[in-house]
Amino acid sequence: MEGTIYSLIPPVLAILMVILTRRVLLSLGVGILAAALMLADFNPVTMVVLIWDMVLGLFYSVDDKELNLWNIYILVFLIILGIITAFISITGGSRAFADWAQTKIKTRRGSKFLTAILGIVIFIDDYFNALAVGQISRPVTDRYKVSRAKLAYLIDSTSAPICVISPVSSWGAVIIGIIGTDVIVRQNISDLTAISAFMQIIPMNLYVFSALIMVFLVSYFNFNIGPMRKHEQRAMETGELYDPEKEVPGELSDELPTSTKGTIGNLVWPIVALFVGVIGAMIWTGASAIEGDITVLGVFENTDPSAALFYGGLFALVVSFILLFGQISKGGVSNNVVVRGLVEGTKSMLPAIYILLFAWTIAGLIDGLGTGTYIAEQVENSNINIAFLPAIIFVIAGFTALATGTSWGTFTLLLPIAGQIAAATDVTILLPVLAAVLAGAVFGDHCSPISDTTILSSTGAGCNHIDHVLTQLPYALISAGVAIVGYIVLGLTGSTLLGLLVVLVAFVIIGFSFRAVKTTAE
Repeated sequence: MEGTIYSLIPPVLAILMVILTRRVLLSLGVGILAAALMLADFNPVTMVVLIWDMVLGLFYSVDDKELNLWNIYILVFLIILGIITAFISITGGSRAFADWAQTKIKTRRGSKFLTAILGIVIFIDDYFNALAVGQISRPVTDRYKVSRAKLAYLIDSTSAPICVISPVSSWGAVIIGIIGTDVIVRQNISDLTAISAFMQIIPMNLYVFSALIMVFLVSYFNFNIGPMRKHEQRAMETGELYDPEKEVPGELSDELPTSTKGTIGNLVWPIVALFVGVIGAMIWTGASAIEGDITVLGVFENTDPSAALFYGGLFALVVSFILLFGQISKGGVSNNVVVRGLVEGTKSMLPAIYILLFAWTIAGLIDGLGTGTYIAEQVENSNINIAFLPAIIFVIAGFTALATGTSWGTFTLLLPIAGQIAAATDVTILLPVLAAVLAGAVFGDHCSPISDTTILSSTGAGCNHIDHVLTQLPYALISAGVAIVGYIVLGLTGSTLLGLLVVLVAFVIIGFSFRAVKTTAE
C-alpha cells in the first residue's frame, strides 16, 4: 500500500478523529495503529515491532548507532522552558511585567498588536518564536482578557510565515540550500543563484502576506468567527481565558508562590538570555560545521537549530536560577521554591511532550507509507494548464503539509518536483511555483493538528491544542482563499505586483466587512 492512494488513510483518519472527538492523543494513536498495520501488511506482531522501532528511533538511531539529538534537544528544551517559566512566575517577573505593560498598553487591541509585532521581530526560528513570544505576551494578554485561543492564533500566524521569507533564519537557510542543489543545479538553470531566487520568491509568497494582514485586521477589529467567538466571549464575560475542563500545555500550577519584590527584569533578562543564547549557539554550531570561508548564509545553512535551542535554553536557565536566588536572598520567597519550580515547570510541559512524541511517530510512519511521495507524483504526472500551476501547487502543498504535519518535509519533497515541472513546461513559471510550494506548506502546517509548530504555538500560548487548531482554521482558510485568487492572477498575467494587489484589495474588502459586523467591543 506504500505510495498509493491508500497511504492517505492514516493521516486523514487521524485528522477526522481530532475534529470529531477533540482528543488529540487518542486520534493520533488511532492514526499510528492504522499506519503501522498497513506497513505491516496487517500482521499485528509486525505492527507492534514497527511502532516500537519508530518510537525507539525518536531517541536512538540503530543504523548509525547514535542518539537522535535533534528530538532529544527539542524535548529537553521544552522542559527547560517550562522551568524558566515557573521561575519567572515565582520571582514575580510576570506580574511586574503585566503591571508595567498596563501603563503602556491601554487596550486589548494593543496587547494583541504587541504579540503580532513580537512574532514578526523574533524571526530566527519558528520553535523559538512560538515559545518566546508566548512567554512575553501572555502576562499582557491575560491582563486584558484575551483568550488563549486568540493568543495561540496570533503566535502561530506570525512565526512560520516570517521564518519562511527570512534568509537569515533556520528555515531560509534550508530553503536556499534546497533551491540551489535540487532545483537550480539539477535543472541546469544558469541565470539564477539560490539566494537571488529566494529573494525574488519573497513577494510571491502570497499566503504569508495574507496571513499577516489577517492577523492585524483580526487584532484591530476583534473579528471572531467560528469557534473563536465562544472563546473570546467566555474570556470577556467570565475572565476564563481557556476551557478549564480541557488539558492545557504549558500552564503552570496556580499554587506556585510569587515574590512581591519582583521586577520587570525578572522576566526580561531570562528572555534576553534565551534570545542571545540561541542566536549565539546558532552562529557557533553553523560556523563550526563550515570548512573554509565562513559567510552569514553559510552559518545559517549549517546551523543546528535544536542544539542551539538546547544550549540557549541552558544559558537562560542559569540566568533564571541567579534571579530566583536573588529573590530568595531578599526574602521575597522561601528557599523551598526551587524544587517546586523544577517540578511544576516540568509538569507544565508534559502534555506538549506527549503530543509531540505521538506526532513524530505518526509522521515517521506516514513517511514510510510514502504519502507525500504519492501526492507529489500526482502533481508531476498531471496535465495542468501552466497559468493555473501556482494555484494548484499551493493547494497540493497545503494538503501535503496537512496530511504529513510537516512544512519542512513538504517543501523538501515538492520544491524539486515543482522545479522539474516548470523546467519541462515553461521556465518563466519557476519562481511562482517555488513560492507556491513554500506558501502552501505554511498554510497546511497552520491547519494540521499533527504539526509540531502548531503544537508548540499551543504550548507557548497555554492553549488546549485542539482548541487552537479549530479556532485558527477559519482564518487560515480565508487567507488561503485570498492567496489562491492571487496565484491565479499571477499565473495568468505573470505579474507579481498584480498578485499582491489582488491580495491587498481582497483584504480591504474583508476589512470593511469586519468593521460592519464587528462582534465584540475592544
